[in-house]
Amino acid sequence: MKQNNYNGALQQPLGSGFNATSTASDVVDVIDLTGKIAIVTGGYTGIGLETTKTLVEAGATVVVPARSIDKARENLRGIAQVEIEEMDLMDPDSIDAFAEKFLASGRPLHLLINNAGIMFVPLRRNSRGIESQLATNYLAPFQLTSRLWGALKKAAGARVVNVSSQGHQFAPFNFEDPNFENSEYQTLQAYGQSKTALNLFSLELDNRAKASGVRAYAVHPGNIWGTELTREAPLEILQQFGFYDDKGNVVPEVIASLKTIPQGTATTIWCATSPLLANIGGVYCEDADVAELALGQGFSTGVKPYALDEAAAKRLWELTGERFGISFDMA
Repeated sequence: MKQNNYNGALQQPLGSGFNATSTASDVVDVIDLTGKIAIVTGGYTGIGLETTKTLVEAGATVVVPARSIDKARENLRGIAQVEIEEMDLMDPDSIDAFAEKFLASGRPLHLLINNAGIMFVPLRRNSRGIESQLATNYLAPFQLTSRLWGALKKAAGARVVNVSSQGHQFAPFNFEDPNFENSEYQTLQAYGQSKTALNLFSLELDNRAKASGVRAYAVHPGNIWGTELTREAPLEILQQFGFYDDKGNVVPEVIASLKTIPQGTATTIWCATSPLLANIGGVYCEDADVAELALGQGFSTGVKPYALDEAAAKRLWELTGERFGISFDMA
């Protein structure tokens, strides 16, 4: 049996029995998470909220770090076994403070769901000058995972689920100018490379962490309507993808073809809980199964080989420490 997914060695469906129409509830139907502790970033809106609800229904205690505490409290009202803590993914100090508080509780961390992300935003930079999609969609999950490493290791069987996107197919990672310091900012390219980076992180993390009982996965939830992810997307981009017509009106038949939020949450839950993944990690998943490689040209289902490239994964891991100052100590 192959020991890692470098270059897509394990990238083939397992026959999970689920499909694009399966919901989170379908996936977790016979799963018992009593006594398990999960952290779900962005766990109070969209598929993050559905992830939180599903994990709680299966018996888990869920910690939801939130930039907007009031909004989180409102959206999570009435859901038992939820803890809300302050954290802003654009603020590295905030990430460290959240992780330190969780570690101080002495608890193991069984599931880390790096769900929160941003998409198609104008050029912004965080306090360290890092472009916002790179900072939020890749560097923040890397930093949070690294800071929580002790708790993940303590769980003796933890899983890290990184919510990526088919949008990784917009762009490979730009090692020469990832922060748009020497080139014109393009929001689609920035989003694409941030999700490619998340795939490469999942791949390399799994290979480095499995000896400690921690496995990692990247997830494409599917194309979903009704979340807040596209709230800042320019109309012309939404028109490019067919969501709106040339008059700015929603195209009903296109919207009807997209996944619901419960369907979009299914793959996250499957990666977090499926026994089929007990000895497999570092894979990119969609429709509640391991995806196939996307070997053709253009946009398609599956994962592009450049997002599973061994040399790129190792190079990105080192670059993250050297260029962006985020180390990952697995001692």
